[in-house]
Formats: sequence, structure tokens, C-alpha cells
Amino acid sequence: MDLQYTEEQLMLRNTVADFVSRESPISRARKLHEDETGWEAAVWKQMGELGWLAFPFAESLGGFGGQFVDAAIIVEELGKALVPEPFVASIVTAGQALALAGNEQQQQNWLAPVLAGEATLAFAASEADNRYHIAERAGTTLDANGNGYILTGEKVWVDNGQAADTLLVTASGPDGLTLVAVEADRDGVERRTVKTIDGRRAAIIRFNGTPISADHIVGNPGDDTVALVDRVRDLGAAAACAEAVGVSQVAFDMTVEYLKTRVQFDVPIGAFQALQHRAVDMFIENELLRAATLAAALRVDEDDVSERHMAVSAAKKQLAVGGKFVAYQAIQLHGGIGITEEHDIGLYLKRMQALGVLFGDEAWHEARYADEPAFQAR
Repeated sequence: MDLQYTEEQLMLRNTVADFVSRESPISRARKLHEDETGWEAAVWKQMGELGWLAFPFAESLGGFGGQFVDAAIIVEELGKALVPEPFVASIVTAGQALALAGNEQQQQNWLAPVLAGEATLAFAASEADNRYHIAERAGTTLDANGNGYILTGEKVWVDNGQAADTLLVTASGPDGLTLVAVEADRDGVERRTVKTIDGRRAAIIRFNGTPISADHIVGNPGDDTVALVDRVRDLGAAAACAEAVGVSQVAFDMTVEYLKTRVQFDVPIGAFQALQHRAVDMFIENELLRAATLAAALRVDEDDVSERHMAVSAAKKQLAVGGKFVAYQAIQLHGGIGITEEHDIGLYLKRMQALGVLFGDEAWHEARYADEPAFQAR
């Protein structure tokens, strides 16, 4: 297994880092906390023009034939400045669902505009009663109605649900779990924007007898859709880990810089050995998160479901333990200024908190890992 980035991947990382530094400093993320959409269409369009949105897709879809590792590189760099554009929602989850299961016409209608930066998507699977078990059950129903269907139910905390042009919705249909593409402006779709713990936006979405035609069903209902949603859940979880690496790295760097410049008793507080030990512990946890995330990024494209589950759940566990440790210690070592709204370090803690519960929290991933036959056989 090659753990070194290729020359092209290093160029991609540097390009994204340069763009983020120039176009999206942390002050922009803070400003967009007051915006009802939560991100800017002009920046999303620039990402499309730069080719980032097409990177992880096959050339036949207008992409560059990249892998998830390429998407993870982009997400990590975006995470360093808390860039709020819906890359994960539109590209990693909903976009990949269309790429994996959509037919040519569906991909042309709903995926192609996204890759060009002209539209966005949202993956609407979570419900009040299914939490993280989005591949195992859905309370939202898709009932036959003449030559079409009626979609009824509610999805909660839908990432980019407040702004997406098209929603990919899971529902229990006549043939089992079904994935449906629903235009957000369709009759019977009711969206309510909500603010998340990290200041971003999501949506509670109700489908009140929304009419659906057969050509809006993505993939084959039943077992194939269960497998697809399970894979999309892992893609989202691995992306959350990649973003957490960027968040953790910046939190660590900011803290080390503060230890070097904050003076107490006429010396920088970084001269105190106890604080040096804490910084070392932060460094170790950050590197463990990076390693676990890379392993997940390499496994998530594989067809071995058990190995994919274990790699992704292990990385998500390290996010919950190591990523949060770094964020908590960053606040602690900044002292009083660290708990103020004016200091940026608190924004990184809040984002780490949000990433910790996306696509499965610590307890859920621990349980899934323990249930894997490959783990039990060891």
C-alpha cells in the first residue's frame, strides 16, 4: 500500500491551499455564520471552474478519474479555514450516489450542473427515529399512485438541505429501500433552515405527498440501494475525518504559536515543561488521526465491505477521541481568551464537535466495528 501522495496530488493540495488562503480566510467563515444560505454561489462556481468538483468522478461523467483520496485532500485543505461550501454534501455523498447508481439521463440532469459549479445537491437520509441507521430503515415512505409515486415523511439535519437544488432522499418503497431524486422546488417539499452547533446551516425537510415519477428513482430499490446508502454513509464519514485532520492541524498550530508568544513570569509559557508535554500529546493525537484517516481514505473505494467498515469506523473513533482531545486542549492552553467568541480557536472546537457526530458518532462506530466478523475472528 503506497502511503505517499503522488506529484499530482501534492500539486492539488498546494492549489487548494493557495486558493483558500487567498479567497476564504477564517474571517469569511465567521461572516457567513450570519448568512441564511451559509455559503457563496460565486465561490462554489470558482471551485467548479478549477476542476475540484469533478476530481473524484470518472472521465465518462466529465470528471478526472480521481479517487476518494483526491477528494480527501481537498476536504482537508478546506477544513483548515472552515470553508463552508457544500463539497461533502454535493460531491462526496449525493454526487457519488448519482455516479454509482444513476443512469445516464439522471447524471446529465442532476450531476453535470454540480460538477460545473452551477448547482448543489443534498443527501437526505437521517430521520428522528433512525439516527445513523440510514441504510437499515427509513420512516419516509414512497407509495405507488397511478403511474407514479407519492413521497411522505421528514428528514432532519440535512447538510446543505437549505440550499440544494436537488435532494437525494431515502424512502421505504414497494420494493424496499429506495433512493429518489427530488427537485427542491417541487410541490409538497417544505424546507426549514436550522443553525448547527458550528454556526453553519442545515434543513429539516418535510415531504407532504410530494409527487414522484418513476424516472426519479435512482438505482435499483431493495438490497442494491441498501448497499449504496451504506457506502455513501462511509464516504461521508471518511470525509468528516479528512476535514477533521485539517481542523486539528490548524488548532494545533495556533496553540503552539500561542505558547511561543504568550508571556507569563517574564517568559513564554511554552517554556514550561508541563505545557510542552500537552503540546506533544496534541501532536501525537493529530498524527494518529491523520494516519487513521489515510487508511480509511484508501479503503473506502474498495469492494470489501467489512474492511471498509472497519477502516472508516476506526478513523471515526480516532476523530471522536483524538480530534476532540486536540480541540479541547487548544481551548485550555489558550486560557481565558480561548473561550471568547472573538477568538478563532473556538470556531475550530465547534466544527470538531459537529464532525464528531456526522455519519455516526463514537458509540455507533464502536458498535459497528465490534460487530464485524473480521474483527470477531481476530
